[in-house]
Amino acid sequence: MHDPTPPLVLASGSPRRRELLARLGLPFAVEVSDEAEEVDPTLPPGKLVLALAERKARVVAARHAGGLVIGGDTVVAAGDDILGKPRDDADAVAMLGRLSGRLHEVWTGLAVVDAATGKVACQAVPSTLRFRSLSSRAIAAYVATGEGRDKAGAYAVQGTGRNLVEVLFGCWTNVVGLPLCEAAALLRRSGLTIPAAQPVCTRPDGSACPRLVAAEQLDS
Repeated sequence: MHDPTPPLVLASGSPRRRELLARLGLPFAVEVSDEAEEVDPTLPPGKLVLALAERKARVVAARHAGGLVIGGDTVVAAGDDILGKPRDDADAVAMLGRLSGRLHEVWTGLAVVDAATGKVACQAVPSTLRFRSLSSRAIAAYVATGEGRDKAGAYAVQGTGRNLVEVLFGCWTNVVGLPLCEAAALLRRSGLTIPAAQPVCTRPDGSACPRLVAAEQLDS
């Protein structure tokens, strides 16, 4: 049985989102929405991820009398193409071939729903990446690892998929699936106190989020 009024619920079964949200130092429950990830494909990526994130959060919020529910959704946008999770390994090969040597964007939408009032605070966050030029052998070898089978764009930047990336502009945690700067801001706006010391958004090597560095430079 679920706690009827948990202070915070993550409406996602993603272990990456769970690990990232834990960095904020807040206690939270995990409850998967099981909402179908279908939406108008003609929507631009920022609106698409917001629609899906809010839908997931509202499904879970409807099961509770109070507390906050945070939902998220991530897609890869390559030109006019929206790349979600690959259907199978052949689809993953096609996706990585589409991204090879090219710029693309990763969009994550976040929605925080107040279960008591239905109010929502949301934001869509983009990051831009460029892949290395990948040979068909390199693509096949990566797909065979299975790492990207449940990931938008068929790769995981937090895993060996980082070797596919030549350069990343923007937030690394956004590409993983939960932009921590924006998540913390949305939760504060919704009334929660974030116990974690700032900054919580870092790269895998522990260096500061490039957007935080840029903001500090502007303020100095």
